[in-house]
Amino acid sequence: MKYIMFEDFSGDPLPILFPNRIAFLEFREQIPYTNVLSAGYVQIREDGISCHGESRELNTRIRPEDSAIISEKLDAPES
Repeated sequence: MKYIMFEDFSGDPLPILFPNRIAFLEFREQIPYTNVLSAGYVQIREDGISCHGESRELNTRIRPEDSAIISEKLDAPES
């Protein structure tokens, strides 16, 4: 899967995961948040979440904290 980490309207990081078949730029254009913090690929496995890669279309790459942020959001989706 792919993901883009946005800064939401309150300034918090908000990851959105989407299928590989959708282009980063195509997906980004559908989201109202202004700031893209990072983007790349995410794998969800039994031993945890792993982020890797980059989005050349958005001129950004993963950040070391992305895996933890995505994991936290999936564990507490209402946050």
